Formats: sequence, C-alpha cells, structure tokens
Amino acid sequence: MAEIGKDISKAKQLLENGEVVGIPTETVYGLAGNALNEDAILKIYSVKNRPKFDPLIAHTNSLDKIEGLVKEIPSKAYELTNAFWPGPLTILLNKKSSVPDLLTSGLDRVAVRIPDHPLTLELLSALEFPLAAPSANPFGYVSPTSAQHVEDQLGDKIPYILDGGPCHIGLESTIVGFDGDDVVVYRLGGTKVEAIEEIVGKVKIQVNESSNPAAPGMLKSHYSPGRKMIIGDISENLRELNPETTGILSFMTTYDIPVKNQVVLSPTGDLDEAARNIFSALRKMDQPNIEVILTEFLPQEGLGKAINDRLRRAAV
Repeated sequence: MAEIGKDISKAKQLLENGEVVGIPTETVYGLAGNALNEDAILKIYSVKNRPKFDPLIAHTNSLDKIEGLVKEIPSKAYELTNAFWPGPLTILLNKKSSVPDLLTSGLDRVAVRIPDHPLTLELLSALEFPLAAPSANPFGYVSPTSAQHVEDQLGDKIPYILDGGPCHIGLESTIVGFDGDDVVVYRLGGTKVEAIEEIVGKVKIQVNESSNPAAPGMLKSHYSPGRKMIIGDISENLRELNPETTGILSFMTTYDIPVKNQVVLSPTGDLDEAARNIFSALRKMDQPNIEVILTEFLPQEGLGKAINDRLRRAAV
C-alpha cells in the first residue's frame, strides 16, 4: 500500500531520488516523476502499463521554467498563458534538445502546463525539474479524482500519494498547439473552447481518435470502466436489458433500476458539476453485477464537449 499524506518534503525527496508519486491537480490526480530523467519516465510508463507512443505532459510552476524547455513561445501562446495559467490548459511547443525524446514519444513538440493546485504548485516550486504527470491510473482505465482512487489502482506500485483532496474540475486539461498562426485544439478538457476563442479568436478542432497520437490523450480507446457501454436513448435501450445487470450513467434523469446501478451526473443540469463527477461515475459502473452500461451524450456546449469526448472513448 502507498502512504497517503500531505508531506511535500517527503514527495520532493522521493522525486529527487528518481521515484514516482501520486500528486493532486485541479483536473485529475497525476502519477509524477522527473520529466528530464529517462529512468523516471520509464518508471511512469511501467507503473501505468502505458504504451510508449503516447506522450506525456511536463508540469511546472512558472513560465520562466517552461521557457527553459522550449525553443520559443508564440505571442498567442503568451496570451493563453496569461489568461489560463495556472489552470487546465496544456500547450504544445517545440522542445529543446534537453527534453528527452522519451517524454514526447519522439515528437518535436513537448506538452507543458502550470497546474492550479496549491500543494502541487508548492512542490513544483521546490523542485529544480518539471514533473511528467499523466493520470495516476492503469493505462486506459478511469482517471482518478481523489488520493484514495490512486491508492485503489496503483497503491501496490508507488510509495507515496500527496493528498490534496478531491479534484475541483475532474477532467483532464485541454491541449492546444499551433499550425502557423492558427490555434489548434488537440484534446477537449477543462478549459472551454469558447473561453479560448475569446482570447485568440476562432480555433481549429483536431481531436483525432488515433493510435499514433500527436499529443497526450488522443488514443481512440481510453477512460474505460471495463464494461460494454452503449451511448444513446437510455429509456429506449433499457427496454432490451435486465435492470438488475444494467448500469446507467445519465446527465439529469433517474431511472427505474436499482439505485446502486445508476449515477446522475448533475440533477440540475450543471455541466461543470457533471465534469467533476464523470470519472467517479465511470468508476462506480465497474462493479461485478453490471454487464452493460447505458449512457447518453450531454449538451454539446461548454464542458459538455469534453465530457462527450470521454464517453466516446470509454465506449470504444
């Protein structure tokens, strides 16, 4: 079992010794290791059982430190950092040679962000290196939004989990990059596309379902609860199924099946609340009696776009 606590100095020492630890962010909990140390990066891949063609995000606490990792920062990137950092936005930038190819899966761009969590920002400010920190879960499974989720999934493989309480956003960061002067969204997440467009104008959406991803989090099958999932009209699909062995993950509606078999993401129809609850809901669906999960798309606006993206990938 991993130790769970709030000891930043302990987490710092373990990371400096090349270990990996669980850390909190505003999005999900991360499995963190030295982003400039290939042995630590390999340990992250090993603990997660993550394919090495899926790149990682480098987290740090200041723009000065990020400038040390990349060749240049375009003016529109500065506009985005001023508006959204610290926060759930990751930016793809051309990397310097000092950044290991293992971190970027051989790609020329490195994904960077400043997370918005006081404990992790304090830890990052005490470290001389950035942290690679993909979600702290076995590869392809539901992302963790509490320290206990990390312990449940990886506790036998890591020494320490820094406990920062429940994640207040609950979805991974939005990832953007640049195609000339155009801003491209590669992953939908905790920063809304509409908010980005208020800063830089119209953006391109290129959320590929790919087995050869250009950015983290683009693999086609991901966030899986380990059960068959059907997306569509829940009431219609439920008619063909046994309520005792069916799970339901709905946006606002409660259905006539056992209470333990269903989760309502937001009874009031609040997309931000639904985003906070989506991963814990998927996790609840992974129970022995459930054979199939019924769910539905949420309104395609705000964080609903990112939630729908996660549901599509979970259903593959």
